[in-house]
Amino acid sequence: MHKPSSKNNLPFLAVAGGRSLVFAAAVAVFSTAALADSHYDSSVEAATPKEQLKFNNINPAVQMAPAYGDMTKGGHGTFGKFPANFETPLHTHSAAYHGIVLKGVMTNPFKDAKSSPKLAVGSYWHVPANSVHTTACVSDTPCEFYFYSRSKFDFTVVK
Repeated sequence: MHKPSSKNNLPFLAVAGGRSLVFAAAVAVFSTAALADSHYDSSVEAATPKEQLKFNNINPAVQMAPAYGDMTKGGHGTFGKFPANFETPLHTHSAAYHGIVLKGVMTNPFKDAKSSPKLAVGSYWHVPANSVHTTACVSDTPCEFYFYSRSKFDFTVVK
């Protein structure tokens, strides 16, 4: 399984305050009226076909595409892609988020877990704020997922 071992292998992370690493992806915002100026307006109708999702490489392995909002600023819904057999390092987020598997098989092992369920298409996971965990694509095919939060997304590696 491909597993980054140091911050040098994670170009989507930027050093902030020494040991703390913060997610620093520049995420493009859809050109729909609902997402103008990087905000979500619940009074405006929106529909975006899958073919129009604009994925950005945030490192050589991970891609993200916004559905609504701006994940670097606040509440958002974001599509993600991991390559086959990829695992993030052990990390936390300052805000809770929810995830749904769209393609492949994923796991979301929490610190000290003896085993973690395999999450097939349609499976759901939730990560509370500051929960130590990894997120992995454990299938031989790439994984796709959707995640959403009321707060901005950050990523702090746990050593």
